[in-house]
Amino acid sequence: MHSLCLFLYFFLWTKGAGASDPTMPFMEYLDQKHLVCLKWNFDDLKGTITFKLVVNTTGWISFGFSPNGGMAGSDIVVGGVGPDGKYFTDRYAKGNSEPLIDEQQSYTLLDLSENDGQTSMIFQRSIQSCDDQDFHITAQPIKLIYAYGTTDKIEYHGTRRGTKEVNLLNYRYRSPLPSDKYLSATVDNITVPPLETYYHCKYMTFPTFIKKHHIYRIEPVVDNSDIVHHLVLYSCPPSVNQSFENACHLIDTEDFCMGVVAGWAVGGGVFEFPDDAGIPFGGGSSDTYYKLEIHYNNPNHEKDRTDSSGLRLHYTDKLRKYDVGVLLTGVLSYGSMTYNIPPGATQFHTYSTCDTALFSKFLNPMPDLQVFAVLLHTHLAGRKVRVGHFRQEKQIDFLGVNENYNFEMQEIVSLGKTKTIKMDDKIQVECTYNTVNRTGVTKMGHGTSDEMCLAFLFYYPAINVTTCISHPNTYPSEGTNNQASNISSLSQEEIVEYETTLQTLPQIQIILTDDSQHLIDENGRIRDMMKTPSISCQNDNASSRSSSLGTSWVINKAGPTLFLLWSVIM
Repeated sequence: MHSLCLFLYFFLWTKGAGASDPTMPFMEYLDQKHLVCLKWNFDDLKGTITFKLVVNTTGWISFGFSPNGGMAGSDIVVGGVGPDGKYFTDRYAKGNSEPLIDEQQSYTLLDLSENDGQTSMIFQRSIQSCDDQDFHITAQPIKLIYAYGTTDKIEYHGTRRGTKEVNLLNYRYRSPLPSDKYLSATVDNITVPPLETYYHCKYMTFPTFIKKHHIYRIEPVVDNSDIVHHLVLYSCPPSVNQSFENACHLIDTEDFCMGVVAGWAVGGGVFEFPDDAGIPFGGGSSDTYYKLEIHYNNPNHEKDRTDSSGLRLHYTDKLRKYDVGVLLTGVLSYGSMTYNIPPGATQFHTYSTCDTALFSKFLNPMPDLQVFAVLLHTHLAGRKVRVGHFRQEKQIDFLGVNENYNFEMQEIVSLGKTKTIKMDDKIQVECTYNTVNRTGVTKMGHGTSDEMCLAFLFYYPAINVTTCISHPNTYPSEGTNNQASNISSLSQEEIVEYETTLQTLPQIQIILTDDSQHLIDENGRIRDMMKTPSISCQNDNASSRSSSLGTSWVINKAGPTLFLLWSVIM
């Protein structure tokens, strides 16, 4: 079994990188066994993107773009080398069946070969296609799908398929570190009760490190993928000073452990931090306690299930330039206030705000925060999540967007390029829900059938603020109380009116720090958010496209190629 990407780099080293061999600096394994390797580059000026797909098979191979990680609505290419020669087609899928051949073939085959048990396919397309059946590539993360067969007869792939979310146009190269040391934050063979929703919390310390270290990779250890929904590791204040584990939400101690250190959600995988940043630990006080929270989703109420899931935190003593912090934003339940979602809604929006000017109570001045990744989180009714970024009362950007949210595909997504949050900037999280198939009110809560609206922002340099959430002030009043009590039977027009009422209420903001300090502000407000940017179908206007797609990186000389090779083999 070959390690395909490393093979390609060694091939470039021995064969050279001539003009006939397009150099592609970006690289991802699409599967965990390293059988499917994708490389690519793009050129904003030409408006093209080129891919090289290498798969350990001598059968057909396919690659595509999906709106949600599934087949329906996907844009797919299929190719291979058969008994009668090479074949390659542009296709699209309407459902879980063989993709249809697109009348407009928008992909150009550059090379297709079969050697040493591998099939390699190089192809190119426009970044922004005018074909309605083609997926529009933007500077946002895209769900890539792949499948392959063992013969050249194109038929059902079985388990030889998968999906991975990648930001193609704002990708950041990762070079592996030689160290394989890691901290283990896992439970040990606990019994999961036969409940639809169960949260288990374990409080622990790590071995003492006199010197400061950096965590550079978060690896999930999922023992039961059918019932483990998410894992979050929090740091605790000095008031938490003993190890124990129990069902969460039974005691008050856990409420103080709010500093998010690492996390994973269903559909996610291993995440690596930028080369110049890592999560700090060790040095100074060595008796910090941590809380591992595991959410189990057991809809069939199965009995006698045991689990040993958790996280591995890979670390190094070679310190990086920046300490990583995680800022929790969004909506969480607060006190006796309600934020209920009515049934029968085709779209219902919830909003939260975070005013960074409030951070001045805990640190002044606040450094510029460089956001490099985001984890967006709702439950089953969630359809879209957007994180707006405001400066001087004007929205300047999105810190995260997922217009096709999939409960089964949640992961930390690299933004590819950092986005800067300055003091006084506002962060606004919007979630869109669909409750057409529900007959009862959906509340904000911890249960899988309840809802959440959260955005975890990964940034550097770390500050002591860990949480900046808000909740509309729905303390009972004559107007909101009467309307909220009757939302189980609203018409679509009344649902819109109820949503607007909640959106215009003052927002109560809650700011928490890593040492349990807090600030409550009742003067927050929701601002209008811009439409999600889209790129028009223009292949001849490179200048307008380059400003919205980000900086291109196309390498045409051997020197940069050898540098990338050196980064991989060292």
